[in-house]
Amino acid sequence: MKPASLEFLSCSKMRRHQVRMCSINQHYIKAFLLRNSYVLFTVGAVVVGVILGFTVRPYNLSLKEIKYLSFPGEILMRMLRMIVLPLIVSSLVSGISQLDTKATGKMGLRAIIYYIVTTLIAVFIGIVLVTSIRPGTGKRETPKSSAGAESVTTTDAFLDLIRNMVPSNLVEACFKQYKTHYKKIVWTKNITVMVNESVPQTNQETVEEMIPVSGSADGMNTLGLVVFSLLFGLVIGKLKQQGQPLKNFFNCLNDAIMSLVAIIMWYAPVGILFLIAGKILEMKDLLEVGGQLGMYMVCVIAGLFIHSVIVLPLLFYLGTRRNPFIFISGLLQALITAFGTSSSSATLPITFHCLEENNHVDKRVTRLVLPVGTTINMDGTALYEAVAAIFIAQVNDMALNFGQILTIGITATAASIGAAAIPQAGLVTMVMVLTSVGLPTEDISLIVAVDWFLDRIRTTTNVLGDSIGAGIVEYLSRKELQNTDPGTRSSVTEVNYQEDDCLGHQNNKTAV
Repeated sequence: MKPASLEFLSCSKMRRHQVRMCSINQHYIKAFLLRNSYVLFTVGAVVVGVILGFTVRPYNLSLKEIKYLSFPGEILMRMLRMIVLPLIVSSLVSGISQLDTKATGKMGLRAIIYYIVTTLIAVFIGIVLVTSIRPGTGKRETPKSSAGAESVTTTDAFLDLIRNMVPSNLVEACFKQYKTHYKKIVWTKNITVMVNESVPQTNQETVEEMIPVSGSADGMNTLGLVVFSLLFGLVIGKLKQQGQPLKNFFNCLNDAIMSLVAIIMWYAPVGILFLIAGKILEMKDLLEVGGQLGMYMVCVIAGLFIHSVIVLPLLFYLGTRRNPFIFISGLLQALITAFGTSSSSATLPITFHCLEENNHVDKRVTRLVLPVGTTINMDGTALYEAVAAIFIAQVNDMALNFGQILTIGITATAASIGAAAIPQAGLVTMVMVLTSVGLPTEDISLIVAVDWFLDRIRTTTNVLGDSIGAGIVEYLSRKELQNTDPGTRSSVTEVNYQEDDCLGHQNNKTAV
């Protein structure tokens, strides 16, 4: 038997230990909530938005009332779009001007290779799924009109892409893009024929011809601004000391924009809540949509899931030898914002914040990779367009041979790269893919009913692909980053050291 005094001391020690453990747990919980407050608020906003939408839906609000309900979401979109232009220009110029030409070239080459490889993988996944599941078999419906959209040939669409890379007016590029329009020309042609092999006779024939003419469409020419900012940043970097004032200006501008982003992030959950609620209220008959296009949606979502949860994390692990899901956990705010806004460009400020603040990716990498990736790297869009084109072929009972499927894959890849520079990107790029193999463009109306939802998922995939690419490029470019700034180490290395120190510290605590 232990003496009473020893039992009392033992009990008091246990109580002190329990109190200390309780205080430690409370401290960790509080720290976790503070650290992840953005993400928790945003997730909560998505859940509340869905509940609100389905709760109010039975009241059959008018379009005007739905517009009023979505007003806070509209304000969020306007706030995000407001800072996209200065953010793209300042981030690219400040990031590239701090790197030498050799480092920029190597990092850019790695990023481009990553973009092409991931886009081709996404297209391959989509083609395999849609040809295996065959969601369009036996689902022919009478198509509606194609919304009166002007059809653009594949050649003119690619020429518009190149023209937009070299804007003729930088000020106009901030709010307009070049777009080819078509004008009908009617003219008469004289045809001379011989009558009875001796008497010439002239006949007139009326000819109608559609000729391309220069035009424009509303929307920021992102691709042109990216190309200009890349070149401008390279020139400033070559000026060395002479260009230092400009470097300081763009660095300060970028820091100021990111401070604005931090403010907007607190409003983002409110806007996302009402955006999602408004979209749910705008939907037509849910049962009809699910019955006609259910398997098509399953096919697209399955492809995006495989690409996002298996392919991209695997590439990240192979490229960095780090846990991809820890990296992705730092991106939750950006991914949820992408789902809520359905816009990679509008999500760009949040993506910058998550990569630099949560995942500690080098700012010189994010400022180069993210604006370019947002413009040309669209894995989800490429997968979606390949699936949609083959789905429409199946609906029309058209058997595609290997060459036609290959053409769809290549065209979907090219169209996704140029999507940001083409007005009405979803419609125009889909027309490009369909016309490449002679499929009816009016059948685009078959998939419009569910496009709003699939667009959100593929936008989330696009943002994830850009972010994973930034992490891989930073790790592969750590030597160039160290050589450019010898006083600092690559943040990937620093994060690894921090994780090791943290684990060692926790082990020491456990041992004690």
